[in-house]
Amino acid sequence: MTSEQGESGLDIEEVVRPPTDTYRILHVDDEPEFVKLASRFLEREDDMFDVSTETSAHDALDHFDAEDLDCIVSDYDMPGMDGLEFLRELRIRYPDLPFILFTGKGSEEIASEAISAGVTDYLQKGRDTSQYALLANRIRNAIDRYRANEQMVHGFKALETAREGISLLDEDGYFLYVNEAFAETTGYARAKLLDTHWEFLCPEDETDIIYDEILPTVPVDGRWSGVTTYVRKDGERIQVDHALRYTEDETLICLIQDLGKDDTNHD
Repeated sequence: MTSEQGESGLDIEEVVRPPTDTYRILHVDDEPEFVKLASRFLEREDDMFDVSTETSAHDALDHFDAEDLDCIVSDYDMPGMDGLEFLRELRIRYPDLPFILFTGKGSEEIASEAISAGVTDYLQKGRDTSQYALLANRIRNAIDRYRANEQMVHGFKALETAREGISLLDEDGYFLYVNEAFAETTGYARAKLLDTHWEFLCPEDETDIIYDEILPTVPVDGRWSGVTTYVRKDGERIQVDHALRYTEDETLICLIQDLGKDDTNHD
């Protein structure tokens, strides 16, 4: 078993998707002067806001691309298609995109219908500019939650399609997640590995070096990479190119790549 930290072909950084630094917002309201004024106030509240506008829901549906947006803010009482109809149509196309109903017409009935249609948040227009600070806060929160969820979804898709074996372990060393490549490398079904301690895959004569030399290195240096030994389900010992890193919540990310049978004499 190689315990020295070395150059590994496995890249843990690819698991993390960097966030963008702009909040891209579409504001829809049938009053041209109001929507322009509101957009200016929102951009003053946060210089990361990039606000575009439309004066009808029909035009909004025709012109925007959800890939270029992080949130929609819409009035309720608009001709042709009101805010709830707009929301229902949007949810057919984009079920998760944040949508905040920002309306001068407030009632429990409208709020209830909006919730049923999948609105992200609901806010009544006020009489002074302080409403924009509240709206800006709601927008930031909605987008941050949306991006966190998107990052998680993209991250797990990347994990599932990766050729490398990838697993996540809790702070006590038990598997929280393994991808298909990890399961195939070890020869075990995923269900067998989940909630199992990593020692299950490690030769008994090599656990001490992991506890004493490898795991203490990860929080100090930020990561560890090198070659370790796994015992497959069929009893065969294999060498794996191995990379480790902790996340902020102390989840351990483990990447492995099969290097072939371990022919070392272990007698």
